[in-house]
Amino acid sequence: MIRRKKVKYIFITGGVVSSLGKGIAASSLGLLLKQRGYRVTIQKLDPYINVDPGTMSPFQHGEVYVTDDGTEADLDLGHYERFLDDNMTRANNSTTGQIYFEVITKERRGDYLGATVQVIPHITDEIKKRLVRLSELGEYDIIITEIGGTVGDIEGLPFIEAMRQHMLDFGRSNSISIHVTLVPYIKSAGEVKTKPTQHSVKNLLELGIQPDVLICRSEKKLSKEHRDKIALFCNVNRQSVISAYDCASIYEVPLVLFKEKLDSIVLKRLHLPDKKIKLDDWSNFVDRVINPAKTVEIAVVGKYIHHWDAYKSIMESFVHAGAENNAKVILRPVNAEDCETGDNAKLFNGVSGILVPGGFGERGIEGKIQAVKYARENNIPFLGICLGLQCAVIEFARNVCCIKTANSSEFKKNKFSVIDLMPNQKNIKNMGATMRLGAYPCTIQNGTKAMEAYKRNYISERHRHRYEVNNKFRKQLLDNGLVLSGLSPDRELVEMIELPDHNWFVACQFHPELKSRATKAHPLFREFVKASIEYSENKDLALQITSNN
Repeated sequence: MIRRKKVKYIFITGGVVSSLGKGIAASSLGLLLKQRGYRVTIQKLDPYINVDPGTMSPFQHGEVYVTDDGTEADLDLGHYERFLDDNMTRANNSTTGQIYFEVITKERRGDYLGATVQVIPHITDEIKKRLVRLSELGEYDIIITEIGGTVGDIEGLPFIEAMRQHMLDFGRSNSISIHVTLVPYIKSAGEVKTKPTQHSVKNLLELGIQPDVLICRSEKKLSKEHRDKIALFCNVNRQSVISAYDCASIYEVPLVLFKEKLDSIVLKRLHLPDKKIKLDDWSNFVDRVINPAKTVEIAVVGKYIHHWDAYKSIMESFVHAGAENNAKVILRPVNAEDCETGDNAKLFNGVSGILVPGGFGERGIEGKIQAVKYARENNIPFLGICLGLQCAVIEFARNVCCIKTANSSEFKKNKFSVIDLMPNQKNIKNMGATMRLGAYPCTIQNGTKAMEAYKRNYISERHRHRYEVNNKFRKQLLDNGLVLSGLSPDRELVEMIELPDHNWFVACQFHPELKSRATKAHPLFREFVKASIEYSENKDLALQITSNN
């Protein structure tokens, strides 16, 4: 007999199609429960066989999210952190690859004592261990588990079976199943269709799970008739059929689910007190997002701009920073390769800021360098992130320090590699999880724009890179006016650079977007957006004066 745990478990699955917003639903529910005073965390189970997404293409998987402990994780962990304002860890993300790797390692060691290793019980038992791993910390009242993919996917079946066994072991008063499904509107017929939801629930029932709550994604709010029909055919209480209609912002979703009483329904099913909720700060934040006082346009010069999920955390960081500046940030995607041969004055016409994000590989690098040059020469606010810092250093070395062949050894090895592999990276052969990953400290220099943003000398930021500023060229860069505004505590690694005589020109080797939170914008994004707004207003004022004359 398994001893009943005090921790309560919420499982979230998805049906019909992918990209319905299971991660947003999990994050929103987590926020509502946290705002009621419960200690909540969220974990993601990903069915793909990769050990982690670190070596996956951004075009296939979107961005790789990095946690403080150096875990390369699914981008949904970014949503969890941004909504809950809590740091996730390695324990918050598991993949099929990790689980099979662990089971096979145990089999090779002889841990199974000669038994035939099978999906049930060995794979499912390993999954179940991970389901309770966070509860063993004693830090949480409620653990929300999002199971990736769609119910019926062959690779997801062991996770669904482990979920079924877990709910049986811990009892229905300690666990709850929430199914996110699609209720499409067929425009040509002018009708809302509930049949896909019925079939999705049928698939889940065939796997031994009766969902307790249905979160129904739709374009518009579901009518009473549609709710009643779904409840009847899916064997769910009508009150537990939640209408999750399209919102102006993902940050509005918690407010919609609160109106639908999702959190109250969950607490009742889990036999937990319905504590008073505090949503004022979140409501004020959402109001600033939806009703900004002004707008500002910023260009993002990237290699993956046709797949915005590759820059998901950057996009959300601009939402947070825009809200703190009471402005909507309009992002203009600029293909880095277009900057190599195109008319940059035309490409950047009308923008009030330029951001060059991270990336890997040589494609588009010269375009990014040209974008940096345009921002520097035209006094346009600039923020460079990771590879963006490296491009800024190369551009400065070429055009200010007159090192015409300056480059990075990642792209072209020569004696003027102002960007080079970190010493501890030179003998690494395996690509997975071998970069400089996770949180590292940085000391900020007084009298810099970085200090104006952070307002403290010691910070910790998350990294994901192999290359760094080559210290052999540090003196030459300094002599020509580049400011090294952030360094590692031992002063060996350049973490931040800036230009003192520029409107706002800052670049960092780390990824500030990974620590931005919905109601706590990251200092660098906040100040970058502020500088871009000031640039835009000054430009408009100059045009007005010119037209009056």
